[in-house]
Amino acid sequence: MMQSPLGDDAYLRIRAQFSQARQAGQARHREIAEAMHISEGALIAAHVGAEAAALMRATRLQPRWTVLCAALHSLGEVMALTRNGACVHEKVGRYAEFTAKQTEYLQVTWMRGAGVDLLWEVAHWQHGFAVEESGEKGVQRSLQFYDASGTAVHKLFLRAQSDLSAYQSLVRAFCDTDQLPGLIPQALLTVPATDFAAFLTHWEAIQDARDLHCLLAQVRGSGHTFLQHLPAASAREVQLSAANMVLEHAAAQGLSIWILAGNIGMTQAHRGPIDKVVQMGPWLNVLDAGFNLHVRQDLIASSWVVVVPGLAGHFSALVLFNAAGEIIALIAADASSGASERSAWVALMHRLPLVEPIRSDHHATL
Repeated sequence: MMQSPLGDDAYLRIRAQFSQARQAGQARHREIAEAMHISEGALIAAHVGAEAAALMRATRLQPRWTVLCAALHSLGEVMALTRNGACVHEKVGRYAEFTAKQTEYLQVTWMRGAGVDLLWEVAHWQHGFAVEESGEKGVQRSLQFYDASGTAVHKLFLRAQSDLSAYQSLVRAFCDTDQLPGLIPQALLTVPATDFAAFLTHWEAIQDARDLHCLLAQVRGSGHTFLQHLPAASAREVQLSAANMVLEHAAAQGLSIWILAGNIGMTQAHRGPIDKVVQMGPWLNVLDAGFNLHVRQDLIASSWVVVVPGLAGHFSALVLFNAAGEIIALIAADASSGASERSAWVALMHRLPLVEPIRSDHHATL
């Protein structure tokens, strides 16, 4: 039973506060939930079983994540959204059939559709909901997935071109028998600690930028520390302005790049050129048709240029970390681009200003 012991009155209060926040112009569920001192997942779960006239209504989904995800391609064009505390990655496209990718050190599911490129680990998925929210433009429909703590792992939103009939059929097929409101926040799945020797073994298994992001996400707050103990030829810290420099240069030069962001349960990728880079307050944004990126620059605590052997030869990436040493986002060259673009990317990485003092090349162990 997933119901929280708060009681019906508590859920009615949460729904009322949510409606008031919406009427006051607050747009993001995450920020509304934080103001209410609950998780975003708890906010959504409070709307399970809400009356038909409610501003938002949620249907709890069965936790058959692999089977459910295999059916997402039936929805047609949607907007996929994956985020962490400092970055939001939004991509318009279609889901596709997916395949499991497993090495001795990494076990993930990979899905590369038309515009939607995902790498997920459903072991960290705990709650799923079909959500309908009424607004000035009509009803917004979405599927939203959360980890045990109630933190969002992945969402997809229907668009005008989406297959509404397929969405409704999917919700009926995966509707849980438990439709009581609420959820009980739990501790996140314990991940065995990774020491530096194990990290190096994982490092040698990396084939591309997806694997690098996945590894740095899985080791959670240790990635930043592990990079400090690599030779300077493999990892060097650069100034915090690097993200802005790289995105603006890539847009100006028309470079085809990868931008990956996510969390421990999902990595979402954009692959191709970018056009419109805009700063709005603390947010560094890419605002393109079919792709939006929003990065909180004030939450970037360190930036690293990382050079990895990879499957098709060495590749370099800019990796952003927060104050806890968790990965925010990763930007790399598109491996399928022409030689001139690859050379331009390498030159750009070398131009990024280093953080002083420069580290030694000593290959330390933890």
